[in-house]
Amino acid sequence: MTEAAKVPWYREVSPGQWKSLFAAWIGYLLDGFDFVLITLVLTEIADEFDLSTASAASLVSGAFITRWLGGAVLGALGDRYGRKAAMIVSILLYSLATFACGFAWNYISLFTARLVIGMGMAGEYSASATYVLESWPARLRNRASGFLISGYSGGTIIASELYKWVVPHWGWRWMFWIGVLPVLVALWARRALPEAGDWHEEVAAARRRPNPFRPLFAGRIRASVNTALTVAASVALFLVFTPAGAGWRWPLSVLAAGCLFAFAAQLGGRRRWPLYVSLMCTVFCAFLYSWPIQALLPTYLKEQLEYSPSEVTDVMFYAGFGTMGGCWLAGFVGDWLGTRRAYAVTLLASLAFVFPVFAVQDSLVGLGVLLFFLLALSQGISGILPKYIAGHFPTGSRAASLGFVYNTGALGGAVAPVLGAHLAEGMSLGRALAVLTFGLTLVVIALVGADVPRRLGRLTDPEGDEDHLVPGQPLSMAGPDLKKT
Repeated sequence: MTEAAKVPWYREVSPGQWKSLFAAWIGYLLDGFDFVLITLVLTEIADEFDLSTASAASLVSGAFITRWLGGAVLGALGDRYGRKAAMIVSILLYSLATFACGFAWNYISLFTARLVIGMGMAGEYSASATYVLESWPARLRNRASGFLISGYSGGTIIASELYKWVVPHWGWRWMFWIGVLPVLVALWARRALPEAGDWHEEVAAARRRPNPFRPLFAGRIRASVNTALTVAASVALFLVFTPAGAGWRWPLSVLAAGCLFAFAAQLGGRRRWPLYVSLMCTVFCAFLYSWPIQALLPTYLKEQLEYSPSEVTDVMFYAGFGTMGGCWLAGFVGDWLGTRRAYAVTLLASLAFVFPVFAVQDSLVGLGVLLFFLLALSQGISGILPKYIAGHFPTGSRAASLGFVYNTGALGGAVAPVLGAHLAEGMSLGRALAVLTFGLTLVVIALVGADVPRRLGRLTDPEGDEDHLVPGQPLSMAGPDLKKT
């Protein structure tokens, strides 16, 4: 065994790379804190604005409607001007919009602020993920991905702890006003960061900076058509997830999907469009299985189990640490088995906990323990989702491609709480959440386990099998034999 092989993995990471991870992790922490606030105070908002369960759930969906646009635009900003600039713009967007939520005077004003939060969240995901993945050693990038995404869970834990102290005494608006304060910490931490290594080496010194949107605006006719498609998709999605679109949701959904698939086909080009579309569908299903629980768990605890605010906080504490621990585990398992295999195996194990979670009625500790394991295995594995997606794209278009594919697929998170609320009209909310989670998890296991995106991509791009984050490595191979870089 060589001396290099004896070096612990954490010593392969330089102090600068650890600092980069910490700064991005803080951003994800704030992201999770700001986003989960709406799920914690959903019942209080519904009472004040006199909203139905489905209308209240659409406030969760609101942040997903603009994610496809925010991910693409801010991702392109990161590809052209650097990952660090995109991170700072993103965190300003979602933190200031969170602050604005505290001043909402009705459903529409709150929904509008949620749209801006969605754009900032999307940019944060693509910019921070590409920044960390491109900064860490190639063989440890699953670990980097898992550590980074665990910050989101940390934010949910802090938010749930604050909920039991703030809301009973000062009301739900103060939760959103508090959400703006930590932005100063993130901006300070990112002020002196170096640029991501891969981007700096391959893009920064290039004479011509990349423009991932160039295919969309090549010529006046195409530019006009794509501008119209952008407006049509945005309006259609807004109407689908607000009462204004009642009675027209199916045709509007088809219109929005058609516009987004048209963008995917153009961005991917003749050779890569099947890859873009299949990755979008995979992410969509991943959000459909995970977001019914993430969005409606506090509502389930308060309305069906009649838990007090402090009891809700205790359960969310278990859930948050389960997801965080799962992200850490996912990183190590991903570097051991390979990203794709780790994803499928861990999701398969999670199925054993889905129905038991919603069978527990009178044991807070029992429910908390089961939730810990369910979320560690089902949602914690999303810690390596950035690595899984980003490996399909080269450095020059990685942030925009990751941002668009992931955040378009994230519309599944917009559909999930509304779908869960509608299913709950014919059965208990707990059973509806269990059915959605179990069924859609099986779909994702099939898509990822059978390597569907890569196989479809090879139909039109036989040479597109390389993992762009680990040069020379096929996307489907496990990681133990990788050389240290």
